Amino acid sequence: MSIHEVFMPALSSTMTEGKIVSWVKSPGDKVEKGETVVVVESDKADMDVETFYEGFLAHIIVEAGETASVGSAIAFIAETEAEIEQAKSLANSGGAAATTTSSPEPVPATASAATPALASQNGSNHKEGRLVASPRARKLAKELKVDLTTLQGSGPHGRIVAEDVEALSNKGKQPTPIAPAAPIPTSAPVAPPAPRTPAPTPVVAAVPGQIVPLTTFQNAVVRNMVATISVPVFHVGYTITTDGLDKLYKQIKSKGVTMTALLAKAVAVTLQKHPLLNASYSDQGIVYHSDINISVAVAMDDGGLITPVLQNADAVDIYSLSRTWKSLVERARAKQLQPQEYNSGTFTLSNLGMFGVDKFDAILPPGQGSILAIGASRPQVVATPDGLFAVRQQMQVNITSDHRIIYGAHAAAFLQDLAKLIETNPQSLTL
Repeated sequence: MSIHEVFMPALSSTMTEGKIVSWVKSPGDKVEKGETVVVVESDKADMDVETFYEGFLAHIIVEAGETASVGSAIAFIAETEAEIEQAKSLANSGGAAATTTSSPEPVPATASAATPALASQNGSNHKEGRLVASPRARKLAKELKVDLTTLQGSGPHGRIVAEDVEALSNKGKQPTPIAPAAPIPTSAPVAPPAPRTPAPTPVVAAVPGQIVPLTTFQNAVVRNMVATISVPVFHVGYTITTDGLDKLYKQIKSKGVTMTALLAKAVAVTLQKHPLLNASYSDQGIVYHSDINISVAVAMDDGGLITPVLQNADAVDIYSLSRTWKSLVERARAKQLQPQEYNSGTFTLSNLGMFGVDKFDAILPPGQGSILAIGASRPQVVATPDGLFAVRQQMQVNITSDHRIIYGAHAAAFLQDLAKLIETNPQSLTL
């Protein structure tokens, strides 16, 4: 019998369960190897999941709208139509599917995710001399010149995942822990995946006395916020005059430049002088990240929070950065971001100033050393150096930092340089 299980994949390193958004195929439909069969909602995005096998979707175990733990079976695929009924019987009996003699092959690089092969259920990442590894792990291994045969997979059912490759590649380097894998430079906007209309998430109206379950996104935020409770943090505030930045924004706004991109660029350029503020804590020491990737908090319409990442923001020109940001936000709203596009940040911005908020404290994201809260820019009466009074546009910023590695003087020096850049040389952001 040649019947295969489709597993719930691990679409991110923190994912423990996934929700079935929709089944692209119906029971009895023909499926090709590498073809999308189901859309899964991870903790931050909706991802297309492909199959390693060719055959027929015989039986769906987890229906749309239901959740399943990572590594659990969500469907059966039969190689022939004659075996569809056998697969249904197997599902009803709760038995395990029989494996075939063929080994899974990597799906196309454009895949959002691939289902782990049944061949790896025994916990080994090898089968008949071939490796069971995710497409991203294979690509990363090629880039980092890592021999996959030396790895023991830590993914579902012993599958080699990207984190395994990173761990082996970074052994012996100082510091031991390392930043996430080097992202693809974003000198041009990230090309969006093939158009797909996401399944709408119902908005539940609040009714007095009713308990409304948290969405997957909201649950992810809960886990992240709880994870930060044990981190000792401190806050440092600073007032920045924005007349020059506002003038620059008005000049280049028509070219598609956003204020978010300008602020992210200003922070990224300043971080070049303050690598400690771009670092993070680990049990082995301070992790100095090789790239400056700016996460920007975005509230989702149906609840939850996501932080699309402007990768290498210090090195990308402001126009490309703005186009990239627009693309990221559009795909974030459609839940089509790839994991690397929301979990590779090294420093975060949270801008509630756009809602008229004057000042607030931001919560430090897990795995980062600092987050900058940005308030609204408002006209203020100030004393000038020559003893006169004038009206200036000013905004309040407040940085939250991990006090295990960053001290008050470090944060203050960073804010001073950020203010100097915005107040005296904002034009440099367009270079």
